[in-house]
Amino acid sequence: MEKVIIHNDPQSTTKEDEQSPQLPGVEVLDPTPVSFFSKVKALIALMRPKQWTKNGAVFIGLVFAGQLFQLDPFIRTCLAFITFCFVSSTIYVLNDLLDIEKDRQHPVKRFRPLASGRLPVAWAKVAFVVLLLLCAILATLVFFIPSHSDLYHTLGGASILFAGSIAAYLIMMIWYSFRLKHVVLIDVFCIAAGFVLRIVAGSVIIPVVISPWLYLVMCFLSLFMGFGKRRHELVLLQGQAGSHRKILKEYSIPMLDQMMTIVVAGTLMSYSLYTIQGPTGNHRLFITVPFVLYGVFRYLYLVYMRMEGGSPDEILLHDRHMLATVLLCIITVIGVLYILPK
Repeated sequence: MEKVIIHNDPQSTTKEDEQSPQLPGVEVLDPTPVSFFSKVKALIALMRPKQWTKNGAVFIGLVFAGQLFQLDPFIRTCLAFITFCFVSSTIYVLNDLLDIEKDRQHPVKRFRPLASGRLPVAWAKVAFVVLLLLCAILATLVFFIPSHSDLYHTLGGASILFAGSIAAYLIMMIWYSFRLKHVVLIDVFCIAAGFVLRIVAGSVIIPVVISPWLYLVMCFLSLFMGFGKRRHELVLLQGQAGSHRKILKEYSIPMLDQMMTIVVAGTLMSYSLYTIQGPTGNHRLFITVPFVLYGVFRYLYLVYMRMEGGSPDEILLHDRHMLATVLLCIITVIGVLYILPK
């Protein structure tokens, strides 16, 4: 059968086109930009800077330890944030390199820089190496910023532990890219572990000890978003989910709904217990529970009624209700911990 070639312009693609499956025997070719500027723009998109909001988890230790307005801890935490931005981008580049062909069969991911042909594969490979080097440089810079606490001196010190958390994240996510993302449930648990490692990195770099309840909150919350993302993929791809990613054959919407119910309950209970039993806030952080409750319910609404959830960072940045809830919660936490009398 003769193959029909259609030159597709991503800028003029409608929402209906994005959700329509590729026709058999039809190859969609996106025009590859020839200008250097266009390639640089595609390279930046490959790094997914919009998803850097996830790395804000490294500030949890700084905020809840009451050191937000102390210069050296703030600088060290900002450096940890920048480091995790480059580390996560390194993993995004690797994933897109490994999944080029699969992404081309996805109604949305086929517009990514590598899958659409807007960025040469050689550029992505060079970017992967450069990002790894930048991660190593940034992790080394921490050793030159003073830390006024020897809390973890028996374990090698704060800088050593921070470098170890970066290395652990890289190793786990590279293993995830090659193997673990193909193992049912473990794929989502790896995503949750990545968020927990962000909190660990943010606490050891200062260094402080934060409540185990906060680790539980982040673990349950990241599992919630991970299962929501899998559910969104099943709804979006429908019968073609297994052909795009084999692991999706191991999931079903009723199964994911039950697991989301469990982790939502765990999230709310863990955060509520932290506000009561945690070492900070003198129990006054309990007034932030309604914000967390509304935020979780709003996310459930978007997942079940708006069929969203595939990209939590997009929801945070574009849904005004979620954004306002997060900002109000942050302001309230800062007010309780830093403004109200202790």
